[in-house]
Amino acid sequence: MKKWLTILLVSASFVATAQTVSKVWVADNGKGTYKNPVINADYSDPDAIRVGDDYYMISSSFNHAPGLPILHSKDLVNWTLIGHALRQQLPIEHYSKVQHGAGVWAPSIRYHNNEFYIYYPDPDFGIYLIKAKNILGPWTEPVMVEAGKGLIDPCPIWDNDGKVYLVHAYAGSRAGIKSIIVVKELNKEGTKVISDAVMVYDGHDNDPTIEGPKFYKRNGWYYIFAPAGGVSTGWQTILRSKNIYGPYERKVVMDQGKTPINGPHQGAWVDTKTGEHWFLHFQDKDAYGRVVHLQPMKWINDWPVIGEDKDGDGKGEPVLVFKKPNVGKTYPITTVADSDEFNSTKLGLQWQWQANPKPYWAFPSNGYLRLFSAQLPDSVKNYWDVPSLLMQKFPAGEFMVTTKLTFKPRLDGEKTGLIIHGADYAYLSLVKKAGGNYISFSHCSNADKGKEEVHIYGDKINGAAIYFRVKVGKGAVCEFSYSEDGTSFKNIGDKLVAKPGRWVSAKVGLFCTRTVKTNDSGYADVDWFRFELVQ
Repeated sequence: MKKWLTILLVSASFVATAQTVSKVWVADNGKGTYKNPVINADYSDPDAIRVGDDYYMISSSFNHAPGLPILHSKDLVNWTLIGHALRQQLPIEHYSKVQHGAGVWAPSIRYHNNEFYIYYPDPDFGIYLIKAKNILGPWTEPVMVEAGKGLIDPCPIWDNDGKVYLVHAYAGSRAGIKSIIVVKELNKEGTKVISDAVMVYDGHDNDPTIEGPKFYKRNGWYYIFAPAGGVSTGWQTILRSKNIYGPYERKVVMDQGKTPINGPHQGAWVDTKTGEHWFLHFQDKDAYGRVVHLQPMKWINDWPVIGEDKDGDGKGEPVLVFKKPNVGKTYPITTVADSDEFNSTKLGLQWQWQANPKPYWAFPSNGYLRLFSAQLPDSVKNYWDVPSLLMQKFPAGEFMVTTKLTFKPRLDGEKTGLIIHGADYAYLSLVKKAGGNYISFSHCSNADKGKEEVHIYGDKINGAAIYFRVKVGKGAVCEFSYSEDGTSFKNIGDKLVAKPGRWVSAKVGLFCTRTVKTNDSGYADVDWFRFELVQ
């Protein structure tokens, strides 16, 4: 099997020992209740399944690598990140350059015949399928189920008669049409489309931008769960029919109501062994991305009701705090990893590159992370399109990141730093000049439109180690500072109001770059990268 397809194999025991509870967001209240979001980070377009006592969730990853994150929970509240199904994205050369907003859009995961199936769309190429007998992999090579531009958000269903079907939507940006849902038949292996599309719902009148369909069957009814009305402003629509090709009845089963949870939709229905029903979905929070919420769900007259239906009209609204799911027992508090001490020879699963990485950009080395300076592509105008940025998602509404590193450059122009990245971005760095290493603060507004960076240069740093810090406050307002002793920090530069990237949250992370071509490079050794509450 090709190397690029091998999943980041992390044993369950390693995950358990390496996992620490976040200092900035914990959804489990510890008293039999939880608060939303259950994952306060950008895991957009979530889909989830239960296999025995285990819940698995996947989400969109767009242009970032590794892609297709896989999360695990025992109780739907406490989640950990356990792997990725794609180490690199196809076509490899195409995604070796930053392709903002492209790549893996809303995927679906199912468990069938003792195998995990993930169907994922790339809006520029088509719908792919990968499979694995173990959730940690290895995953098969992607199979093109159907090629074509604008085919998005696929989800399969295996019917009682042995036939296999796929539901999906269309991306207006590629197909020139949107707001419709279609069903196609697959071969028995689920690897190829074997029929023409049947349009089962046109949402232009009542459900504009309907997309993200998820296919289910219950009590003889076919159900399509689908969000509509726009990412940040929409609602959750349910379609049902006794025939897979329709006609489908339509009902809105959840919207924002009187809550602060905007656009609550797109996700997964799961159940518990005790007979409860729950719905995982996202909320778009601008710079913070699409965070994951958990809603109670019940069935009334063969229609699902999601959230709390306070007026009894069959349409619920999101809960902020609620009783935890009854899964038969209580499990420890866990969270998706954020801080990293770099005490392994494997890179933490929370880290992603902006594009398919080169194997020599970073080496975790049992106590530190060595970042070799990567040459900036000639085509880039700013750090918006730099592939060698190593970043992770914002993990909470307010937090502080501090990192300690040692910089050992070889050439003038090499730099290493701490970055908040998005359509507007800023970073704090050490830059090698003829006279030594100097502090620099750089910011760029409208980076996605090719605007140039503005730089502020500060002190010369004589010591080997440097501490970089960024505080992210309410409204994603970011303030940078640095220290030579780890105790006394000096602010530098203007505050940045973080902006999202293209379909993704703002990100925080590290880089080490150079401007010249050479047969060797300098490097930065990152000792640790720690998230804390804002002081």
